Amino acid sequence: MTADRIEYQKALDEALNARASWLEKTEFPKFKEEFRIFQTAFGVLYKLLIQKKLIHEDPYKQEAKMGEITTPDPIIPDGDKMEQLTISLSAYDNQLDYLVNFFQFSIDFFTLENIKRILSLIKYIDWARFTSNTQSPTTKALVDTVNTARSTGDPLTVSAIGESLEKLSKGTGAIIAYLREATTFNREAYKLELRQTITETMNDVTLDGIRKKFAATMGGRPFYPDLAEELIKEDYSPGGKQLRDEILKRLAVPETKPKTAAATISFKETLLNGLLVAGSISTTLNDIAPRLDENNLVFQDRRQTFFEKLKNIFRQMLHRRPDPVMYDIEYIDSAKGTTVKETINFNVFRAEMDKKARFLMSLSSRGGVTSRLEAMDEKQLLGMLERSIREAQGLHKILTGLDELFKTEAPRENRDKIRGIKPELASIKNAIIRANQKRHEYSAQLEEKEQLKRLGVNLNA
Repeated sequence: MTADRIEYQKALDEALNARASWLEKTEFPKFKEEFRIFQTAFGVLYKLLIQKKLIHEDPYKQEAKMGEITTPDPIIPDGDKMEQLTISLSAYDNQLDYLVNFFQFSIDFFTLENIKRILSLIKYIDWARFTSNTQSPTTKALVDTVNTARSTGDPLTVSAIGESLEKLSKGTGAIIAYLREATTFNREAYKLELRQTITETMNDVTLDGIRKKFAATMGGRPFYPDLAEELIKEDYSPGGKQLRDEILKRLAVPETKPKTAAATISFKETLLNGLLVAGSISTTLNDIAPRLDENNLVFQDRRQTFFEKLKNIFRQMLHRRPDPVMYDIEYIDSAKGTTVKETINFNVFRAEMDKKARFLMSLSSRGGVTSRLEAMDEKQLLGMLERSIREAQGLHKILTGLDELFKTEAPRENRDKIRGIKPELASIKNAIIRANQKRHEYSAQLEEKEQLKRLGVNLNA
């Protein structure tokens, strides 16, 4: 092997190590955040379509096993559109959840095979060209369904749909850009491995020769003929030196320019993201509401005597308010680790729950309400985030108590009519945890700023 190729292999190895470190520390955290925003935006759209009864809630959604990245089956134009969308969107939502919460955003997991699978998943729905003119039957079916939701929805729903579609379109471009970065790295790492394992000891390097030796020494691994051909051009063609220099230039880690005059440091974005997460709870509350009302009716039916039912009928005819519905519930206070007993007025609680759901929905989109939030100072935003978390925790406790009461106290003949809300409660708890993380992240950022200030470092200079 010639000296220049030995020198190139060493330089390439160093460049790839530096690039891997930069990707893991700098780019992949941003990559994962883009995926989280993408998943949240799709989740809002998905739950709105269920709420509008334009698709069904997949009864097998929680049972789906996630072990690898797969793309749902495409929509068949002549099939049952609602049923197909129900299955496809449920699978799509599960895949996004798997990527955000279980897939490891590290260079070892972004293999060329996984990159191909993720790209196929992201392109499953053409968010960038989300119109009826699309060539994708799946996208067209979803466009028609979303347009129906828009035409029959209230202004808040229409706004939430618009915000979700905008984030999904923008997120598609950002995610594909990060996938390109990971692809560039993996292609060059693959070629370096071919050099070190295959071509380094070959006298006559040809594509067929590489293929045969690859099968003997690296069997079981995918073979990419196009990358082998690139290697041959780079190492053995007259223009190889220029190609190798371009690769090293492409892999070079961007220089971080020192900030000499930074603008005033603000951590508002962290608080706004926390409010966005808290706002996502609204769709879950809207999903829970009809189940809660149905469970209440089933439960009340077994508690009321014939005369009480007759009394309620007359009360409705006279447009009088119904008697208070009081429930004694129990739940665990996680802060104290003790069981708490509480008596609640169901009708008052339901009205308050709907009110809080409307408020939280206003936080879940970057619309006019969020523009007003951005005009607030950090102290006001922190107070709003803490209040949102506190109220969400309160709702979660009462909903947990009601769910347990309805399931355990209903008579046996009516228990099959009680609809549990365990997955929704888990979703709310998840959102509370994530919103709390943003609150803690803000506090840590603020504390770090104060420490540097005490040391005489002025970040706003």
